[in-house]
Amino acid sequence: ETQKANLKQNMPFTCPDLPYPHDALAAKGISKETLTFHHDKHHAGYVTKLNALTEGKADLQAKSFEELIKSEQGAIFNCAAQTWNHTFYFNCLSPNGGGEPAGALKEAIDSTFGSFEKFKEQFTAAAVGHFGSGWAWLVKGGDGKLAIVGTHDAGCPLTEGQTPILACDVWEHAYYIDFRNARPEYVKAWWNCVNWEFAAKQL
Repeated sequence: ETQKANLKQNMPFTCPDLPYPHDALAAKGISKETLTFHHDKHHAGYVTKLNALTEGKADLQAKSFEELIKSEQGAIFNCAAQTWNHTFYFNCLSPNGGGEPAGALKEAIDSTFGSFEKFKEQFTAAAVGHFGSGWAWLVKGGDGKLAIVGTHDAGCPLTEGQTPILACDVWEHAYYIDFRNARPEYVKAWWNCVNWEFAAKQL
């Protein structure tokens, strides 16, 4: 136990726990096995790599994930951004999720896209149609307006001065266990899990 504690102290970057049990989304279509691999292997793996890449570099270890995303490139950027993206993504989901947004977020979506249904159609098209690995995002731009954007690989809207509101991970590791190559079916399950309360707090 002491060795584990010391090891953790020597690791400046840590992987946040899932905000719900691993089996919490199973009834909505995202299995315990998927969340176990996605969080415990992939998400945690980016953190492990980031700690290895920044070992002995106090200036980098002192930075937050957000600061690394905005200042670094290459492998350090990839690992910091993927850690941040995944933490955000998992918080975008909830066992009590699904349905439609309310309040200010609903008003902003209606104002920008015409209706929730139109927004859902456009976001789904962006997520399903994204070529290769990456992310579909709802963001708020510097002008305060909402937009749907896609990023490739570890891309993160923070580098563009955008505020992420909602994220859908379309890397195959997010859905291959449950849906194989059927990304549209995964995106349907993702909608059933969306945590609109979390999204609304990002506005």
